[in-house]
Parts: sequence; C-alpha cells; structure tokens
Amino acid sequence: MTSSDSTPARRRIQDLPDELISQIAAGEVVERPASVVRELVDNALDAGATQITLRLLAGGVRLISVEDDGIGIPRDELPVALRRHATSKIRDLHDLETVVTMGFRGEALAAIASVSEASILSRPQGQDNAFLLDARSGELRPAARGQGTTLEVKELFFSTPARRKFLKSDATELAHCIEAVRRHALARPDVGFAIWHEGKLMEQWRAVPAGTLTDAALALRLADVLGQEFVDNTLPVQRTSSSGITVIGRAGLPDAARSRPDQQYCYVNGRFVRDKVLTHAAKSAYEDVLHGHKQPLYALYIDIDPARVDVNVHPTKIEVRFRDSREVHQAVRHAIEDALAAPRAALLAAQAEAQPQSPEGGTPAGTSATPAAWQPQTPTPARTPQVQYAMPLTERAGHVVNDMTALWAPMREASPAGTAAPAAASTEAPAETPATAFAAAMPLAAAPASTGPQLAPPSTAPSLSPAATPGAQAAESTPSTASDAAAWPLGRAVAQVHGVYILAENAQGMVIVDMHAAHERIVYERLKAQLGNDQPIASQPLLIPATFAATPQEVATTEAHADTLRELGLEVAPFSPKTLAVRAVPSTLAQGDAVELARSVLAELEQQDASGVVQRARNEILATMACHGAVRANRRLTLDEMNALLRQMETTERSDQCNHGRPTWRQLSMKELDALFLRGR
Repeated sequence: MTSSDSTPARRRIQDLPDELISQIAAGEVVERPASVVRELVDNALDAGATQITLRLLAGGVRLISVEDDGIGIPRDELPVALRRHATSKIRDLHDLETVVTMGFRGEALAAIASVSEASILSRPQGQDNAFLLDARSGELRPAARGQGTTLEVKELFFSTPARRKFLKSDATELAHCIEAVRRHALARPDVGFAIWHEGKLMEQWRAVPAGTLTDAALALRLADVLGQEFVDNTLPVQRTSSSGITVIGRAGLPDAARSRPDQQYCYVNGRFVRDKVLTHAAKSAYEDVLHGHKQPLYALYIDIDPARVDVNVHPTKIEVRFRDSREVHQAVRHAIEDALAAPRAALLAAQAEAQPQSPEGGTPAGTSATPAAWQPQTPTPARTPQVQYAMPLTERAGHVVNDMTALWAPMREASPAGTAAPAAASTEAPAETPATAFAAAMPLAAAPASTGPQLAPPSTAPSLSPAATPGAQAAESTPSTASDAAAWPLGRAVAQVHGVYILAENAQGMVIVDMHAAHERIVYERLKAQLGNDQPIASQPLLIPATFAATPQEVATTEAHADTLRELGLEVAPFSPKTLAVRAVPSTLAQGDAVELARSVLAELEQQDASGVVQRARNEILATMACHGAVRANRRLTLDEMNALLRQMETTERSDQCNHGRPTWRQLSMKELDALFLRGR
C-alpha cells in the first residue's frame, strides 16, 4: 500500500442537520433518566409549581412523567418550547449574567425530544382547554387537564440504541431519579413532591406550611427527606458575611461523621452544586475536630448576588464559578466554625431543661426541636442526685480563668494544713511570647505527681455518709447545692478512673471525660487566642540548603508567595531556573523532610488562599504544643481540680473534641444505665 492510498479522502465542511445537532446536545445534557428528571423538575419549579408529581416505569427508561400545577404554557407557545434555544427565562446578556431561574438555556426539551418520544400537555390560567403537543409528529390537539403542565418522556434513547446499552439496572436508575428529586426537595420546602414507580408510591414529601427557607421549615424538610437522625446530629448554621453572602443550613456534629461523603448538600441560590471551593471550605472548618478521614454531613444554602456567580459553566449546571471564590470560601468556613464552636454540653443542658422529666427521674423523652443556647444564670431545678460529695463546690456557674494556673485555684482553699498547694498566679500577667504562653498553658503537666492534695487510697477512702466529713455536712445543710451541681452541663465530678477518665454526675445521668483530651483542647484554644494570627512561626536555618527539581508552577508560586512562606517559617528561593533551594524550615519541624514539606506547602498555596495555609500551619504547630502541654494520663487529680476542668470545658469552644478529633466526653443517660442492669424489666 502506498502512502497516497492511506491518505483519507477530504470531506466538505457543511452544516449538520438539526436533529443530529439536538442528539449531540442530548449527549451532554441527558446522561441517564435522572438527567431528564432533573431538567423537567427545574422547569416545573421555574413555572411556580407548589406540587410536583413524578411517575416512572422501568426506572425511567420506559416512562418519565412530570406533573405540576404551575402557570402552564399557552397554546401558541407549545411548538416553540420544543425548539433549540427557545426560552422565556432570559432575553439578553444581562439576564444571562444574573440568572435567577433553575433553567435558562432553552435546549433541554429539544435535546430530550430528539432521543425519546415526548409530549407536552399544558393549560395556563384563563385558557378554556388544555392542549397536547406530540413532539415527534408536531400534532396539537385539545385535551382535558387542570392548570399546569404534564410532560411525558417515553422510550428514552430509542433512537440511539448504543446509549441505551450503557444504562444500569432499573433499580439503579430509579435510585438516581429519586436522588435527583431529593436534591430539589431539600432546597424547596414550600413545594410538595411525590414519586411513583410502577404504580407504587415510593416517596412523598409534603410542602412545609412555613413556606420560606427558615430554619424551622428547613429542619422539617430535612427530617422528612433525610430522616430525623440527620437533624438530631446537626447544628443550625446562619451567618451573613460583610460582603453580603448569607449561609444558612445545618452542619453535622463531628461525632456523626461518616466514612463516605453521601450526605453533603450545597446549594447556591437554590441550585444544587458540586463545587471544590465549597467542599474545601466545609472540610477546613472541620479540620481540628474530625478524627482520621471521616466525612462530615451538612446541608448548606448560600445566598449570593447572581451577578457574582456564573452558572453557565457546565452542561448540566451542577458546577458554578464564583467571581471572588476567596470571600465565598471564608463565608462558608466561618459559618460552620461558628456553629461548631459552642460546647455541645451547654446545648444538651438547654435541651434537658426544656424537656419534662419522666416520673422515674430517668432520661426525658427526646424531641426534634433545636436546643436553644445555654443560659447558666437561670437553670431549671433538676432532680437531687443520690450521692453525697466530700468536697462541695459553692460556685454556681463555674468560672473562666485568664491564666491556666488559676484553673486549679479552688484546691488552695480546700488544701489541708501542711499540704503543699500550687503557687498563686500572678495578678499582673507579663507580656506574653509564644514560649511564655506555652509555659503558662501547661501548669498541671509540669507539676510533680505529688503536688497538691491527693485522693485517698481505697483502704482509707472517706465515707459517703453525711456525717463523715465537714464537707459532707455542709452539702447536707445546703440541699440546693446538689441540684445546682446537677444543672451544670457536664455535672459534678465524682471520681477518677485509673488516672485517665473523670466520672461526673449531671441531670441526665453519668458523664465520662478523657481528661488529657479535654485539657489538650483547652490549652490549644488558649494558645490560639493568645498568639492570634499575627505571630510569625519561628524558623531554623539549614546548615546545607536542600535543593530539588521544581516544576514551572512551583517556581512561580515561590516567587509569588515569598512573604507567605516566610510567615510559615520556610525560606525557599530559586537556585536555578528549574531548581529550588530550601534554606530554612519551621523550628518544630526541623527534623522532618525539608523538600517534602516545601513541595506540600507550595502545592497548597497554588490551589488555596495564602492566609488559610498560614493559619492551618500555625494551628498544627500550636496543636503539637498543646498536646505536650496537657495533663498526662496517670496524673491523679483532686475533686476540685476535676470540677475546675469540667467548668472550663463548658466555656471553651470546640471542647467536645480534642485537637486530633477524638471525643473528650461521653454521656450515659439514666435510661442507658438502667438498661445495663435490666431495671424496669
């Protein structure tokens, strides 16, 4: 064969037929039956529907029917609706740049009709009859129907058999269709949805009477669609940034994190989206409260000026592009951080106060209401604990200390004669440096094990009888003290187990606290508050610079973010056009791999905001310092020390998890304790 024989014959450049153009467009818009469902429900919502019914056969392959009670389509506009790029939603470029509707391109119906047998039945308000349009034949005839529109799609991909072979089983396609409607239902609690398959009702979500997207309406719809467990395991989110970006929704508790990101929903102006900026913002908000590679659950609704977001960047409109992604990232991150900051113990206490106690004094029946903020000044009297304490506390609402050494101050008054007590904290704090802040934050860990009064060994343990000790007599003479202590969210310390866990009693039952994890979080949050965000990270020069071959992107990032790298304690400079040299690293990471550290930081700086990288690196260093500064296991504490730790936990942000994401405390309710001993059976 000669070379001339292998040359392909040249074809003329010509216009494609309209039907082929629509089928090409359908390849982008219509991937599976769920894609058709999404487009048709979009149109129904844009028409102002308050009730949408979806009917399916064979997972949507044989039939997809979407009925709504919207404004309908006039008779003379029905044929136009099936043309490519025919729409009532935009008129000019300004409308395209400020899209407020779910659909706007006007190509979905034409693409769907090109690969299926479609028909439209519609009747607008004020029109005497409904009219049915057959997309294949173009026939238009009168029909019976109330106000609204019904769009039927039969035999999907009948004209493109190759596409039909790529579809999965009917059950799989049905699951995708239900998920498509579920995403719409979560954003519109004011609209009712019903899904029928093979004549059976699969899902039904009634419209929430509240109407607008308030926290109450949203909680009702989330409970209806995702289950009450989702609402119980999430906290309300509501924040408006200085730039006018509003974020509302629900953010999951760290304890409820899942192994898969299957319950993460983000909406921008009512449109479900998958966006890297939003995903990273949510992930960064959970950085120091999630353990391992767990995935948080959340449903977030971002309201932003339509002119500041471009929704015309993806064929299926599931991706968006923000004009200023940094401000959106910050708004979402801060909104979730604010929701997670409040200690959960306070919320549980408020929930317990709002619920009636059972006659037996056990755990009150649960409700779906969102707990209000804890008000320690006006507690509801709880049932009196059936335990006497050797060291009663008289402070009602705990205390917030300015110096961590004062955290253990109550033990000085309780110390017996001749027993050494910790030195009193200075009334005037000197100017703090990172070193002094670290030292002040770890008094307990630095103290010798014999410092302060110790718990008596089992053989000499004080009696729990009211007359055993003066302290117990004081507790007996003031019966309100016990009920007041039970009103504390984390209760009152009872004992220490193996020098690791603190046992406490509160109104709900028993609390178990990991004292090292709890103190670690307290020290960490204090260090963050003391050092702020303006302290540079100390660096250590390398005796011999570490060089590595760099990509053009790494070289450009190094030059663009030189100041940021210095804030991180890194000194990276070009050694040659294709080589970078690491000349200094953070002091706390001096023993690590300098090249790997530099590559990781440069990769993150290339993708994310510089200030976020600096803050994250600083927090990692402070977390390491806090871990070493926290009280260690096998450190015996007095009851006053334990109670002081509990009170500090109640006023420290994110105290439910340690710096590594492990829980710091667990609650065992009276109902759970009774079940362990088969009480009431």
